Amino acid sequence: MTNRKIKWAMFVITAIGNFIAMLDSTTVNLALYPMSVDLHVTMGQIQWVMIAYMLVLTVFLPFFGKLGDIFPKNKLYSTGFSIFALGAFLSMISPTFVLLVASRCFEALGASVMLSNAQAIIASIFKKERRGKALGLNGCIVAIGGMSGPALGGLLINTFGWHSVFFPCIPVAVIGAFYSWKMLPNYVKKRKKFKFDYKGFFYFTISLFALLLAISEGYQWGWTSLKIITLGIITFIFGALFYIRDHKINYPLIDFNMFHIKQFTFGNLAVMMSYMAMFTNSILLPFYLQEILRLNALIAGLLILPYSVTLSFVAPVSGRLSGKYGSRYLTIAGPIVYIIALLIFTTFNKATPMWEIVMASGIMGIGNGLFQSPSNNAIMTSVRKEELGIASGILALSRNMGNILGVAVTITLFETFRELFLNHGQIYETAFLNSYHTTMCFGIFFGTACLIFAFIAYKPQKY
Repeated sequence: MTNRKIKWAMFVITAIGNFIAMLDSTTVNLALYPMSVDLHVTMGQIQWVMIAYMLVLTVFLPFFGKLGDIFPKNKLYSTGFSIFALGAFLSMISPTFVLLVASRCFEALGASVMLSNAQAIIASIFKKERRGKALGLNGCIVAIGGMSGPALGGLLINTFGWHSVFFPCIPVAVIGAFYSWKMLPNYVKKRKKFKFDYKGFFYFTISLFALLLAISEGYQWGWTSLKIITLGIITFIFGALFYIRDHKINYPLIDFNMFHIKQFTFGNLAVMMSYMAMFTNSILLPFYLQEILRLNALIAGLLILPYSVTLSFVAPVSGRLSGKYGSRYLTIAGPIVYIIALLIFTTFNKATPMWEIVMASGIMGIGNGLFQSPSNNAIMTSVRKEELGIASGILALSRNMGNILGVAVTITLFETFRELFLNHGQIYETAFLNSYHTTMCFGIFFGTACLIFAFIAYKPQKY
């Protein structure tokens, strides 16, 4: 096998990890409504099936990213695939809500191993234009995972129930584990003594968990309640302890010095805001399709499908163009396009035709495809080669923070507004739709923030 073929083989293996993460995410997202009905939990509670997964995935990214610098990639990546497969199996057989959330946490450990090292592997084996092309193709493979997720998930839910949505990831992860062990690099340049900031990790985890718990439960407990105030104080104290500690030690969990690079800092902020904007709709749309339009899971999945179809076509093209011409205009065009899609979503009602749902989902996919690959390319290009590992970890951290906050904020806003409208005498369907529209406006706000951060990040430097 030639050197070029070996590189692309390693790329495919790496991208498979992202593929199953997206496949799992889109199928589980579609299954949230039947899960909540079957397990007799509220919409606010069922969100923890996703939030717990992303929380564990996120807080372990720095840890596994650091392991990637000192342990062979083949062993680490293979382990990640194996843990993910076992976690998906345990999720599939979980009979209760508590066991389901616990299994999702275990599954997230495997995903964290893979996602913390994926961008670094791709960025290290490809240069310049090929790097942009590779990152674009990675976006395409991720989109294929998302594209197959809703349709496959809908079919599985309709035929076998929501438990079955976890099954497709299991054989893919097992195959990925085998080929990771066989083909990914099995050496490290220099074995050094492992140092990890366990105290910083503890501070970071406590602060993030308290923040998410406060956002998720604020509308139920009351924003001025003692519980929420206490969680706010915990978030601030442990966040401050984490920041101070990481500035004092020479092996920080997150290297804050990298944030002196404007393109890196504002690029990561733009990525986080883009995912918050995306999740504003992706979380609520399946509920709208199944609860208001009364569509079955298969039809709902097919209506969500255009998002991934357009994303799979646009992402590799935009990635290649960014490698050749730069990321500035593409990262500005992306948020503008999906803001247009979110504006269309604010008009949805009980009589909305299917073609309009398909069109809005497709436009959303185009916007995301225009933004993600060029943004990832620009962020990874802004740092030195020896910083690619930690840069990859921080980029994954930003992306998953956007995911977590997107889910938590969206569900909190939706349920708060829905309760408000119900208390004002509106019938359930009207309250649902008004809350849905209002929450989409916040998605537009997140998209606008993404646009501003992208404009600042990739603004040409004046010398």
